[in-house]
Amino acid sequence: MSIDTKSGGGRARARGMGLAAVRGLALALISLPGSVLCLVLSLVSLALIPIGVGIVTTPWVLTGVRTFADWRRVLAAEWGGVRIPPAYRPLPKDANPWTRTFGMLRDPATWRDLRWLPVDMTAGFITALLPAVLLFYPLEGFAIAAGLWRVFSDAGGGTYWYGFVPVTGQASALGAAALGVVILFFAHFLTTPLLQVHFRLTGAVLGSNQGELAERVRVLTETRRDAVDTSAAELRRIERDLHDGAQARLVAMGMDLGTIEMLLDKDPAKAKQLVAQARRSSADALSELRDLVRGIHPPVLAERGLGDAVRALALRLPVTTEVNVELTGRAEAPVESAAYFAVSEVLTNAVKHAGADRIWIDLHHTEGRLRITVTDNGRGGAVIGAGSGLAGIERRLGTFDGVLAVSSPAGGPTMVTMEIPCALS
Repeated sequence: MSIDTKSGGGRARARGMGLAAVRGLALALISLPGSVLCLVLSLVSLALIPIGVGIVTTPWVLTGVRTFADWRRVLAAEWGGVRIPPAYRPLPKDANPWTRTFGMLRDPATWRDLRWLPVDMTAGFITALLPAVLLFYPLEGFAIAAGLWRVFSDAGGGTYWYGFVPVTGQASALGAAALGVVILFFAHFLTTPLLQVHFRLTGAVLGSNQGELAERVRVLTETRRDAVDTSAAELRRIERDLHDGAQARLVAMGMDLGTIEMLLDKDPAKAKQLVAQARRSSADALSELRDLVRGIHPPVLAERGLGDAVRALALRLPVTTEVNVELTGRAEAPVESAAYFAVSEVLTNAVKHAGADRIWIDLHHTEGRLRITVTDNGRGGAVIGAGSGLAGIERRLGTFDGVLAVSSPAGGPTMVTMEIPCALS
């Protein structure tokens, strides 16, 4: 068992070495010409700005540089686990070349890209190439020891240098093979870390210390704007419902009471009918007010918490619904409210649009996050897009740094996952 484990670990390390070497070689072959081309085009385009030509060419060239840099960010994340968030300032879509050129030049991220290009073509090239050299160069030493030294010696006029070993005969060829073994020994430990150094170097130059902070500020600004818009829309909805519903009924009831007051002596029978009508109007107004309050903050949510409130939602659905709740406490009231209405919207979509006849709801709290999963066996095809209910849910959750993920292939099933950072009390 232990032998199999060790051999398996050795094979995994060998695969990792080979993969790091191949990736490093590919990066070296791409980074040098790509960085040189981007830098040369950028310098030429910037130099042509005073005569007007660069005003037209610079946005295109800098967009190409950003594309090249973004591609390297993707490779750093996928191959090295180094995340380098872009922090480019947005530009108006209909901006003219003058605005785009100087908008890009005023962006600090543009100058980070341009500073990164010479680093990438020098130190970046070396750190990407070294893993391949450490793994593949020993193969030449072994080939020399196998007899290839005669061909190399003849081509070199009698002496061929492998590293610092002069190869003039079979004995010195074996010395080249020994040097190859030493290099391969170091490659065993250094190949993967050296590629990691390349990605960390890229992150240090291409990344921004304030990138995460800027992105955080941008997200908070957007979520604050969305929260304000949502609150304003909710207030308008409440005002409309009050005006068209309960307020209209109360006004009609007041008019009926005035009529009753005049008919008490003249026509008691008619007054009695109006009293019954006023009673019905008051009951309807009270019912509408309760529905309105329930839409603002359901009493069951305030009294019994999110788990029981979601169970109550499930009981009102016309389809079979299973609810699993694993919550050891309660979140803050705004978080519970956001989660409740998000679940309500997802369930409404599942019933109305997905044609589902079975729904599963799972609520649990782990690692400081409230996680809610709603799965249905409907027709699928749900997407987060502008104008969709899911986009509204995403905005609602974004106010609390929450995230929304949707898996909905055509034909179903649909799984909607919501996460909100929060603590339970």
